[in-house]
Amino acid sequence: MRLKRLLPLVALCIVALPLHARDYVDIQNRLTPEQMKATGLDQLSSEQLQLLNNLLDEDRKAVVEEVRKERRDDGQRVTGTLFGSDGLQPVASALAANSLKGWSRGTVFTLENGQRWRVIDGEYYAGKPLGNAKVTVSPGKISGWYLQVEGHNPRPKVQRAD
Repeated sequence: MRLKRLLPLVALCIVALPLHARDYVDIQNRLTPEQMKATGLDQLSSEQLQLLNNLLDEDRKAVVEEVRKERRDDGQRVTGTLFGSDGLQPVASALAANSLKGWSRGTVFTLENGQRWRVIDGEYYAGKPLGNAKVTVSPGKISGWYLQVEGHNPRPKVQRAD
């Protein structure tokens, strides 16, 4: 009985593997037929759709390369890691503000190295100023970046503010 339930899931995973290996997904595969119609993309010829997909893929590649270049310019190593990510390394610094007593969605952390990170998920109230606490901003295992303030357990999800 369990095998009958598990077999479709395994088959779905096997079918999905080639999709995961491909970086860019064509626009017509990302949108529902209703979305294609609402945006007018359903009226494009196959050649026009292919050109649009090529332009979007080139733009995506340019953004990825720009991020990689920025990381190299910052002196951070870019290598492959688990799950084939870009290998972005953690950022270690300290808080530049002395008056920060916690965070919530929208709080911007300014680090001594000049980077600014905005909280996009999570909240915490320390009660007393965090001072120039040491912080580490590191990539999550699946997605996003997380900020760890030394001596405090919660790790808010953050994104670069600049």
